[in-house]
Amino acid sequence: MVTIRDVADRAGVSTATVSFLLNDTKPVRATTRAKIEQAMADLGYRRNVVARALASRRTHIIAMAYPALDHKFGFSAAEFFTSAAEAARKQDYHLVLWPVGNDGTELDELVGQGLVDGVVLMEVQLDDPRVTVLQANQTPFALIGRTSALEGLAHVDIDFDKTVEDAVAHLYGLGHRKMVLVSGNLADPLFSTYGPYVRSEAAYRRIAPEYGLETVVMESSGSTRAGQEAMACLIRDHPDATAVMIVNEFAALGSVAGLSRLGRTIPDDISVLPLLMAPEMAALTNPELTIMRTPGPELGQLGTEALIRQLEGADPLPPQLVPAKLYPGATVAPPRAE
Repeated sequence: MVTIRDVADRAGVSTATVSFLLNDTKPVRATTRAKIEQAMADLGYRRNVVARALASRRTHIIAMAYPALDHKFGFSAAEFFTSAAEAARKQDYHLVLWPVGNDGTELDELVGQGLVDGVVLMEVQLDDPRVTVLQANQTPFALIGRTSALEGLAHVDIDFDKTVEDAVAHLYGLGHRKMVLVSGNLADPLFSTYGPYVRSEAAYRRIAPEYGLETVVMESSGSTRAGQEAMACLIRDHPDATAVMIVNEFAALGSVAGLSRLGRTIPDDISVLPLLMAPEMAALTNPELTIMRTPGPELGQLGTEALIRQLEGADPLPPQLVPAKLYPGATVAPPRAE
C-alpha cells in the first residue's frame, strides 16, 4: 500500500506538508500542491476519507435533500443532481442524494449525526420546515428555490416571471388569444405552498391581462393520468382554447395522450407548451413536445457553488434567478384560421 511517506519522498516534501494538503488543515503553495498531486497520481495513492474527516472535522460530503416521496424523479430532477455532483467534484467534495421528506423530521436526524458538511435543499416550499431545522442545527445550507422570507439565505431559483412571460409572448406572437394554464393542485396540503406552482400561477395571473387575455387557470396533480384528466376537463369547459401551458412535467406527458384520445390533433387543434421540462422528457411523446427548457444544469451548479462558498469561507454567491428558455419541438403552431 502506498503511504504518505512514499508520496512525500516522491514529491520532495515533508510528510507534514502532504498531510496539510490531504486534510485541508493548512494552506499549501500552488507549486507544492502540484508536486504532491502529481506524486499521488504517479504512485496511485488514494486518500483515506475517514482519516481526513477525523483530522479536519469535515467530511467534504454535501447532501442534496430531495423529498422523493412527494415529488417524482424525472429527467429534469436528474439534471439538477448530475450538475450539482459535477460542481461538487470539481471542488473536491462528494455529493450524496438524501430523499428525505419536506417536514424536516428525518433531515433533523441526519444532520445531527454529522454525516455531511452542508445541505442543498430542492423542491422548496414558501414556508419550508427544513430551513428552520438547518438553522437550528447551525448546518450550512443553500436553496434551489425560494421561501417567502429570504433574508440571509443563500438561494438560486427559476425565474418564473420571465419564464411565463416568454411562454405567453411566444404563443401570443403565433396568434393564440385563448390560452389555459394548467397549474399544480394548490388545494393539496403537500403543494399548497410549493414555490414553482405558486409562482407560476401568480406570474400568469399578472401577465395574461397585460396581453388582453382572459385568465383561465386549471389545477392538476403531478401525474400522467392527472394530465389526461385535465385535458378532458379543458375540452369540456374551454372548447375554444387554442393553447395550453402546463407546469408539471408528468401532467404534460399525460396531456398529449389525453388530447389524442379525445380526438384532438396537436398542434393543429391545440398547442401544448410545458413550462418546466428537460429535452429527454419532451422526446417521450409523439409529437415531441415544444418546451420551456428547465435550467436544471445551471441551477444545480449554482446551488452547489453557493453552499461550498459558505463552507470555504469565501464571498457569498449573490442570489440568482435563471429563466427556462424555449426549446423547439412539434407541439406548438399558429391556431387554425377561424
